[in-house]
Amino acid sequence: MELKSFDRLVESLSKLPSVGRKSAERMVYAMLNMDEEDLKEFSESVLGLSRIHRCSICGTYTEEDICDVCKDDNRDKTTLMVVSYPKDMLAFEKSEGYDGLYHILNGAISTSKGIGIEDLNIESLFQRLDKGDIKEVILATNPNVDGETTALYLSKKLEKYDINITRLAYGLQIGSALDYTDSLTLNKALQGRHKM
Repeated sequence: MELKSFDRLVESLSKLPSVGRKSAERMVYAMLNMDEEDLKEFSESVLGLSRIHRCSICGTYTEEDICDVCKDDNRDKTTLMVVSYPKDMLAFEKSEGYDGLYHILNGAISTSKGIGIEDLNIESLFQRLDKGDIKEVILATNPNVDGETTALYLSKKLEKYDINITRLAYGLQIGSALDYTDSLTLNKALQGRHKM
């Protein structure tokens, strides 16, 4: 039985992380049981992803030129949290324990994966700091080898600025990912951050 549309969608879904062919087939079968209105809404949602791009200031995802966090006048404009990925920023936003700004690196230094300094959103971080408004930079990279390497590199580069450089407290489990950490642990780690 040849179903080109079915196979094409299975192949597309299989490109997602942690989704194998069998999982993708189950998803497509589930979609075949959706009513036409739900299927149309699902399709439009997927197409809507093409409107999403990086914020011109912090580097997170947004549909506008500048994201909601960067536009928010009520945020603390003197504190900047540096995270590896937009999902890490989202984890802190959900915890509701931080009201400063963010800078997304879009990765972490990793020799094993071939990711170097030039592959990260670091130069725009220095440009933001050159403006002189930031008084504290919180290095909130993941507590694993790549995250620690990135934090150490940044802490050395940031020494030339007249700012406090802090790192999240080690209440976080080593080897864990920020986006899987519960809100209480994130808040405790944020409160217990220390100077680098």
